[in-house]
Amino acid sequence: MLSRISILGTGLLGTSVGLALRASGFTGSIVGWNRSPVHAHQALKMGALDSVAADPIEAAKASQVVVLSLPIYATLDFMEKLAPVLGPGHLVTDVGSTKRTIAEAGTRLYNTPERAAFLPGHPMAGKERGGAALGDAQLFSGAAWLFTDVPGTQHSAEGATLVAEWRKWVAAMGSRILDLDAARHDELVSWVSHLPQFLSTALSALLEEEVGQVPELNEVGGRAMREMTRLGASPYSMWRDIAYTNTEAVSLALEKLEQRLAYLRENLKTPELRDEFERANRFRQGG
Repeated sequence: MLSRISILGTGLLGTSVGLALRASGFTGSIVGWNRSPVHAHQALKMGALDSVAADPIEAAKASQVVVLSLPIYATLDFMEKLAPVLGPGHLVTDVGSTKRTIAEAGTRLYNTPERAAFLPGHPMAGKERGGAALGDAQLFSGAAWLFTDVPGTQHSAEGATLVAEWRKWVAAMGSRILDLDAARHDELVSWVSHLPQFLSTALSALLEEEVGQVPELNEVGGRAMREMTRLGASPYSMWRDIAYTNTEAVSLALEKLEQRLAYLRENLKTPELRDEFERANRFRQGG
């Protein structure tokens, strides 16, 4: 029975995992660690953790499930550090926004008879800003939680039990579980998550440069501006690793968007503009 979980990285997602576990009835021990002790102690104060670890490696060794809630390259770094010191009685999972690089590292480092199990995961939930203080027990309710286990992966008997238990707790947090191929995952999220982020970033940066912080901006811009620029508040530190590890897919999505914007610009006074609005309306009606 799952009774000990460590969360390495107690920002928005890590803190929300701890809060959601408690809200869904998990009564075991949850220990957390963060490079910034302030965030770890904030998560502790909010009830997401039972204790704050001084040493993340020792915390992981003392746990059954280790949740890596870190930027992608930090996740990969911890995967390398944990693989030699954890055994078949451990499961390591993550919440990273790109999966192919992480899934490949998991295959290389884990899922052998003498090593821990690894289950790559990605909850499709978040906010434009991070930090433990924004942790939310309901963050995952109704959201998809994607798993990209490599086909044919053979977990040890203990590892398979922990994988099944972790998936059960993810469902208990209110998530809808979906299994995807890692490459397909990265392709899809480039369209539905990464492209909207970069579009909002570009629009926000453009408005800053062309309009600036004039007093009447919010009144004139209204809801449309607020909704379209909300993601523009996201920090570079979070999105740098996504851009680095899903470059090809994001680049293609941005290129297609550039072509679409050029098409709109060229057809502002033609019937094709109406057709484009109708395509957009069909997409929204289907969603």
